[in-house]
Amino acid sequence: QIPKDPTQRWLRELAALSQQLQQVHPNVLAKILKQRTVYQNEEIVVIDKPYGLPVHGGPGIKNCIADVLPILAKMLENMRADPLHLCHRLDKETTGVMVLARSKEAAEKIRLLFKTRQVEKIYWAIVLGDPDPVEGIVEIPIVEKEVQSHQSHYKMTLAPSYRLRPEDGKVMKIRRSRNAESAVTRYRRLASASACALLELQPITGVKHQIRVHLAYGLGCPILGDHKYSHWSKLAPQKLPELTLRRLKLEQSKARHLPLHLHAHRLRLPLGQPLDFVCKPPLFFQKTLRKLELDIPKD
Repeated sequence: QIPKDPTQRWLRELAALSQQLQQVHPNVLAKILKQRTVYQNEEIVVIDKPYGLPVHGGPGIKNCIADVLPILAKMLENMRADPLHLCHRLDKETTGVMVLARSKEAAEKIRLLFKTRQVEKIYWAIVLGDPDPVEGIVEIPIVEKEVQSHQSHYKMTLAPSYRLRPEDGKVMKIRRSRNAESAVTRYRRLASASACALLELQPITGVKHQIRVHLAYGLGCPILGDHKYSHWSKLAPQKLPELTLRRLKLEQSKARHLPLHLHAHRLRLPLGQPLDFVCKPPLFFQKTLRKLELDIPKD
């Protein structure tokens, strides 16, 4: 039963995004990933990761990329192919460029390139608000903390090295939390409209949820559809500005269906000669850009 009303249809599509790939047979999932292969050579396979598909399994997860790598390898080569190997990870909700290796040796080589920050990663995100300044670098360490609320849960958060002294507003250095990790993200605004902005992001380090935390808590511009990092103490859907709701033709009560608008747009891998991979944002992301009247820059 497909709703006639385009707004209802759009809502139905958004609500189904996360579920879709959890319902299919692993062989079907491998086939989908095969269709989303953007490049392959004797060392690597590059896929355009779909929305809502976790890289690793866990409680309540029926399908994940790691589980179907042996099937995908056979589909891409032949029945005797070795399973593919993961080289890096993307969050379940993040879409875009993902590199897999055909051998253990290639995987180790590529993991080392990621670890030593030789891989250039460019993300696109639609955020609420407008960052000030419109381009810059966020360099604030990140730590995982337990949130004490009626529903206790864990979140990544900022662990700044300095703070203002309450009595006189002087800058003081804080003793660094033992578990805090250095985190550096470059950002630049590509477009802004409808109380939102399209940002290009380059994470220099690779801390868990780094881009989401730096944008939400560092710049005060949470990613559209990031229900986890739009508040600190509660687990609740993101609150959207009136203008954004109007342009998206959404009611606030339906905001929980909005997916995370974070896309791994480009990846440069120095393997012999530098390899450069680009994936267009998924359809829901492109539709949101159109609805919000955010102009995609021409590459």
